[in-house]
Amino acid sequence: MRFILFGFLALSPFLVLAQNTLNLNDTTGFPCSAKVIDSDTIPMVYIGEVYVWGNRSAGNSTEARQWDRLVRNVKKAYPYAKLAGAKFNEYNQKIAGIQNKSVQKVMMKQAEDELQAQFGEELKELTITQGKILLKLIDRQTSNCSYDIVKDFRGSFRAFFYQSFARMFGYNLKVKYDPLGEDADIERVVLLIENGSI
Repeated sequence: MRFILFGFLALSPFLVLAQNTLNLNDTTGFPCSAKVIDSDTIPMVYIGEVYVWGNRSAGNSTEARQWDRLVRNVKKAYPYAKLAGAKFNEYNQKIAGIQNKSVQKVMMKQAEDELQAQFGEELKELTITQGKILLKLIDRQTSNCSYDIVKDFRGSFRAFFYQSFARMFGYNLKVKYDPLGEDADIERVVLLIENGSI
């Protein structure tokens, strides 16, 4: 009993200090929703999606070198894929109100020439691996494979021609993006780029 009394007396200055600093009428903080469960109010705070991955570039292993190479390749291709997605939406909106097919073809030819003049030389600098990643990322950004985009905007013959030409160099314009399977590592790199981690 003496120990309890002694402990209470030793802690009493701290309890008085805590009461003086705690203001129960203070309403600072942030508003949030709450849920009442059995007469107890529980604050509900929602946070954004969080991704947790290990550090794949740690060490000197083959896997670490492959990861670093993938990061470098995706960083090179991803800006072009984002641009392709923006241009795809822009041109879709432009031709949506035009019923005349010949006018649509002229507009798409102009768009192709404009893109070729602006980015043709830069895209030629991409490696084969970066080009393959770019085709997958274009599908990710537009929800359409490159073959379908060419077919919709330039016609079936042009799409067939481009696909045949691409196959000679190891590309496939019909490739689809699979973020949960084959392309999970690419998706991981893209998410890390988008949240500013790399």
